[in-house]
Amino acid sequence: MHKISGHHHISMITKNARQNNYFYREVLGLRRVKMTVNQDDPSMYHLFYGDKTGSAGTELSFFEIPLVGRTYRGTNAITQIGLLLPTEASLHFWEKRFEAYGVQHGSITTYANRPALHFEDAEGLRMVLMASNGEKIEHWETWEKSNVPAEHQIMGMGTVEITVRRVDKLARTLTELFGYTEISRTEEEAVFQSIQGEVFGEIVVKYLDGPAEKPGRGSIHHLAIRAKDDEELAYWDEQVRARGFQSTGVVDRYYFKSLYFRESNGILFEIATDGPGFTIDGDIDTLGENLDLPPFLEERRAEIEQKLKPIEEDK
Repeated sequence: MHKISGHHHISMITKNARQNNYFYREVLGLRRVKMTVNQDDPSMYHLFYGDKTGSAGTELSFFEIPLVGRTYRGTNAITQIGLLLPTEASLHFWEKRFEAYGVQHGSITTYANRPALHFEDAEGLRMVLMASNGEKIEHWETWEKSNVPAEHQIMGMGTVEITVRRVDKLARTLTELFGYTEISRTEEEAVFQSIQGEVFGEIVVKYLDGPAEKPGRGSIHHLAIRAKDDEELAYWDEQVRARGFQSTGVVDRYYFKSLYFRESNGILFEIATDGPGFTIDGDIDTLGENLDLPPFLEERRAEIEQKLKPIEEDK
């Protein structure tokens, strides 16, 4: 039986790649594991941050759109990203760190039944640090060159929050199509896990009526969930179509293969394979330091580089 083994990555929109690069590398201490371009529009950066190798389940990804406007928050959107920390003690480290860097944050509280600390980046992207209670993505690797001590490093994605008008529609997609387990439900929200008892595949679905979100900078574009390999991805393509959703079919993204579809509330999901991964065209010691292009774009490198603004001061 095929099973979704958790989150793969999550993709957002940024207005300013340089500012984004500073926050996620310097403040959050993540590794920029891939600096590439949007394969459908190579005029824009596509940046990936994660653990030492950008393992599936650790990746935060951003498309740079310099002319993008603000986000008008609303329903039918992915609205918050949980990031896992090793222990509850790490929350106190991060609270002090956020104060030192001037990051907007709340007080230590509880979220999804775990000790937590809510915060936002400079563009208003909502995130929450969560104590993992011993849960850990099995292939997560410490990045030794991070400026965050190993015992406090972010260990990948935890609970992802999705806000919709029709909770039952999304619930049926998660449980009947993908085999998620419904853990709890109230009038306001329902909690689902791809692997029961594990936070790294957890989705909180919140009910909200009203206007749909108008995406802009700091908004979440889509959530990618994990397929083990090509065979499993082909299976999910069949299942998505059989349920009446329109699938893009399998798309080769070079670093992984994917398919995309929108569920009944309009939430965009990607299903992505674990491999081959970001080391396919990069040495592990210098991963993410230079602009990498998939083979089909390599012949356009000079044209692409000319249109991109340097992300770092010395480049």
